[in-house]
Amino acid sequence: MPIDRDKALTADPSVREIRWSTRDVLLYHLSLGAGADPATGPELSLTYERGLTVLPTFALVAGSGISSGETAGPGLHLPGIDVDLRALLHAGQGLRVHRPLPASGTATLRSRVAEVWDKGRAALVVLESTATGPDGRALWTTTTRVWARGEGGFSQDPGPEDERVTPPDRPADTVLTSVTAPQQALWYRLNGDLNPLHADPATARAAGFDRPILHGLASYGLVGKALVDGVLDGDVTRLTGLDARFAGPLVPGESLTTSVWRTGPAGDGTERLVLHTACPERDGAPVLTHATATVVAS
Repeated sequence: MPIDRDKALTADPSVREIRWSTRDVLLYHLSLGAGADPATGPELSLTYERGLTVLPTFALVAGSGISSGETAGPGLHLPGIDVDLRALLHAGQGLRVHRPLPASGTATLRSRVAEVWDKGRAALVVLESTATGPDGRALWTTTTRVWARGEGGFSQDPGPEDERVTPPDRPADTVLTSVTAPQQALWYRLNGDLNPLHADPATARAAGFDRPILHGLASYGLVGKALVDGVLDGDVTRLTGLDARFAGPLVPGESLTTSVWRTGPAGDGTERLVLHTACPERDGAPVLTHATATVVAS
């Protein structure tokens, strides 16, 4: 069915109640390797329910875990948009955290299509969701960019040129390394994304990969955790924003190197970091690009 941009943009937002438990948070942290490095110890602030703190990127899976009964659907089925899973590519992800996330809780999640652009051979769908706590205050806002192959041709408007984030022309201030385990994708999928691309070798081969690949949001979460550990002194509340494009896959067992350039205080108590994440086992092939993080300045 052709995309109906006007219908997609004018549709009422979907509203649902979500909930999560400390068990969901613990599983998310473990799926990103928390507590696995003997050099850092058990990381009890992320792996033990007493004094548990929450990585901001948990917002991307809150309320969608298997234990909650909510899992990712097989495609994109919204007013004016009906696209099969096989045509979809998660192109980019943005997150803004408005306040520290509780280790368990409930929220009202309002989601809408923020924009749809005709890119010729594909459509770029921008989805926006905001979670509001029981007190009526916003907890987080996410912006998801989805590339829908073969769905272009519905308008003559390709949209504005994408903002390109270019690292400064100097060595990175910090380089962070994130190691993944061979079973990393099998753990991460228990957060709710059961796409067989991340578990079944036959499905992966049919999609053009030698073996199952790691979820893009797992790489995203690994980078978020690396920033907290390596730049923010382990303080999860200092990471308030993370934006990135997904540039290439990662195979479980490979590692990530994230180069970080500091840009100095922004004047509002925050600092913008420029990031570039690559896979050293594949000659520095990019994994996350055009990436920035917003952090509370030290």
